[in-house]
Amino acid sequence: MLQRRESTAVTIGFVQAEEFVYPRYEVPLMEAYGGRFESAFIVLHPFIQVPEKFGWSALAQDPGTTQRYPSDEQIVAHGMKCPWGDVEKRTGISSHARMNQALLTSIGSLGDDFADPTGRDKIENFVKAHPVWMPAEGRFEPLLQQDFLDAFAAAGQEELVFVPEFPHSDPVVRLPISELKPAVGFKTPSLPFPSRGTLFPPDQSFLFTVEWDSFFTLFYGPRKFVAETARRRNLEGFFATPNTQHAWFNYSFGCAIVTVSPEDCPAA
Repeated sequence: MLQRRESTAVTIGFVQAEEFVYPRYEVPLMEAYGGRFESAFIVLHPFIQVPEKFGWSALAQDPGTTQRYPSDEQIVAHGMKCPWGDVEKRTGISSHARMNQALLTSIGSLGDDFADPTGRDKIENFVKAHPVWMPAEGRFEPLLQQDFLDAFAAAGQEELVFVPEFPHSDPVVRLPISELKPAVGFKTPSLPFPSRGTLFPPDQSFLFTVEWDSFFTLFYGPRKFVAETARRRNLEGFFATPNTQHAWFNYSFGCAIVTVSPEDCPAA
């Protein structure tokens, strides 16, 4: 449990930290936070490739095993990023929008009018046949956490501000970057990485945010800085266009609002 430098209302400059919660769904991503950020990059949570012994088929054959999805410790120690693009090719799912739709269907997040049970089944069959797990939804993906901390280090930041999903009931905290990274000789950091919410430096120059049932994290900031970070850390994703919204999977339905496929959006 995060206890360091707690406050129910940490003020950074003239802006309340609570204003940095995840954007409202109905607002285009580029209009969020008063349009203060030059760019927004949608970081796709990677599928997780694991050794055979941690795969679904191996665990399913062990009658004494109750755990299926690997723990965070197993993901960090043994997991590797498996891009959406690779899984799309191997499952026949045609685009990032369709993959997002299928993933959301798999967790029951979409109603019948928007769900894609065929895509969901393709993902489930793929996971059962290969030592690859679905991405984690609704949290800062363990395989991306060090990538996000690298952005703070590259910007010369020693602290981050963590705004929880519900800042009126959970405290906003400042956390030292050094204590979120494993020390030399240790496998785990001295502080647990925040689960979901928003992370930004005290100077508010960039921001990461994720909400409870999404398979992606939003990365806001100067376009050059965001692009350099994405390339350096090999982050799969795309830049939001002026009309990209939270429900960008709607492109699959020819939605009048979402008119650009993620594959046609600028990459890093």
